[in-house]
Amino acid sequence: MALPFPITEPPDTASEEAGRKLFAGPVDFVKGVVAMSGLPDADRLEVCFAGRSNVGKSSLINAVTGRKALARASNTPGRTQEINYFDLGGQSYLVDLPGYGYANAPLDKVKKWQALLKQYLSGRATLRRAFVLIDSRHGIKPVDEEIMALLDSAAVTFQCVLTKADKLKANGQEAVLKQVREKLSKHPAAFPELVVTSSEKGDGIPTLRAIIAGLE
Repeated sequence: MALPFPITEPPDTASEEAGRKLFAGPVDFVKGVVAMSGLPDADRLEVCFAGRSNVGKSSLINAVTGRKALARASNTPGRTQEINYFDLGGQSYLVDLPGYGYANAPLDKVKKWQALLKQYLSGRATLRRAFVLIDSRHGIKPVDEEIMALLDSAAVTFQCVLTKADKLKANGQEAVLKQVREKLSKHPAAFPELVVTSSEKGDGIPTLRAIIAGLE
């Protein structure tokens, strides 16, 4: 019997090239948004990256776009307080959502970010897919499931991307994959394939690029 939520196969040559070309072109920061009224016009497809603080989101976005410092990495949880928009060659938007699960941020700020996140996820018609980043060393945590439940209720397809795969011993991966698959099976909006990545080694990056380039 096939495993639920298999790891996505590497892209074929044409898909890999489409992904490479998309990110080889201009990738420009558009704006940081703190309220729904500040969102750019919904005139093109967009994808968003969500993940709890220190999951490696900035590093992954930099790896996917092939830019060293496009997304600002920070050791301070909850530093990304805005919805950051990046323009992919005028074709689509890549959206970096505020990190969640930040225990050290002031409560009023957390509530404000959560409200903005909910509004964005439920009210953006051009959002084609959310990539929910999960640290491969820790699997899915309750705070991740909150975001997944939000995506379920907003009927936004989300795909689970495991980060920092190079930090995990080979024998530990199966246990994490088992936990992730069990958790995802309860979420109707979960896309039925996983992507396993390492920003440092480049693992899974061509796959992620090809997936984004192939969305319509």
